[in-house]
Amino acid sequence: MICVTGITGHSGRHFLQELIRHDYQEPVRCVVRVSSDTSDLDNSGLKIEKVYGDLNDGQFVDSCLEGVDTVMHLYNIRHSPSIVDAAIKNHVKRAVLVHTTGIYSKHKCASSEYQRIEADVIKIASGRIDLTILRPTMIYGDMRDRNLSKLIKGIDRYWVFPVIDNGRNLIQPVNARDLGKAYYDVLTNPDKTSNTTYDLSGNEPLQLIEVLRQISLLLGRKTRFVNVPMWLALLSARFLRIITLRKVDIVEKILRMGENRNYSHEAAIHDFGYSPMPFDEGVKIEVAEYLKSKAKSNLDSRPRETLCEDSHTPCHNLPSTGRSP
Repeated sequence: MICVTGITGHSGRHFLQELIRHDYQEPVRCVVRVSSDTSDLDNSGLKIEKVYGDLNDGQFVDSCLEGVDTVMHLYNIRHSPSIVDAAIKNHVKRAVLVHTTGIYSKHKCASSEYQRIEADVIKIASGRIDLTILRPTMIYGDMRDRNLSKLIKGIDRYWVFPVIDNGRNLIQPVNARDLGKAYYDVLTNPDKTSNTTYDLSGNEPLQLIEVLRQISLLLGRKTRFVNVPMWLALLSARFLRIITLRKVDIVEKILRMGENRNYSHEAAIHDFGYSPMPFDEGVKIEVAEYLKSKAKSNLDSRPRETLCEDSHTPCHNLPSTGRSP
């Protein structure tokens, strides 16, 4: 049996599709929230067992891992130490954890927590459980992501779009579909992938400005990208943090937006044939989804014409008789 957290999430849904596509025969215990949409699980045709609860509850986590051989923790890096600890208590053989390339950030505020968590996990697991850590870059793929979807909406909404330091920094977005395939390949190749870490990046590095221009082109916009120096962006972010009493704190995001975030995935290619799609293919899918959703929303918001009784003619098109109909 495998236990999966985050299977109804962004990349988790694509992992589920890989299990379906390969007709996975082993039982799959899925940790979900009461509010989660589990229709894809219910219609998967797999041997699914749903357990409802909160990963902050240690007793619940322990119960989830009883009788489990492998835990696939896709949900949130902050739960990794408790997941691995509970897995060891329940004699789980293997843990696959999805973390983040944010651990490499040169900015302490952006990376220190991730580094601490990963160090704790490795210490807990050492010699007691087989451990695989996967570190995706910026994840995109559909309008449920929290990255590219915001850029798409922003570029579509505004003719002028600010870009920090001319957008020269390199990024390497990874499509959630490629992550779903990678999760499956790691799961089914334990001999090659156990006790290893992998960076899972997109097909190739791109300058941020290239990504923004490509989105603008696909949207049919003529966006003007305006340079904002890093010092000014940071000054604005810190001022916003002060006046909102830290309720709005985007300093870390600003810092990360200005640094290179491109990482090699050669180890994943070598060990399990990782082959991410080109960005231009993936972004077309997401922009097309956005435009379809936007068109539907515009159609739904149009006022409906009232048809006169026994007629297919809208009432407002009939000649006025001076009387109420």
